[in-house]
Amino acid sequence: MIKSGGEWISTLDLEEAACSHPAVAMAAAVGVPHPKWDERPLLLVTLRTGHTVDPEVLKAHVGARVAKWWTPDEVRIVDVLPIGPTGKVLKRELRAGFTQRSEPTG
Repeated sequence: MIKSGGEWISTLDLEEAACSHPAVAMAAAVGVPHPKWDERPLLLVTLRTGHTVDPEVLKAHVGARVAKWWTPDEVRIVDVLPIGPTGKVLKRELRAGFTQRSEPTG
């Protein structure tokens, strides 16, 4: 869950909305620091082989399926997401790498 402006945003709902797009293979939503709202969603997605999609198109796709204020501020297409031994995305690693709205650190 992401706490934005005192309200909760479901990462699972954001990820399911993203994965409903035919180009998306996997998605992970994490909260990143925001000066006004404490946190805002950042959506990271991997694409299916042979597919391309503009991040703004994905943002609109997700925005049409969730509450307007849940819509991620940014969608990034990445090559891989860190996966743990249970097959789940390691969100702790993602959050650590995206402490600010810039490229991941180390």
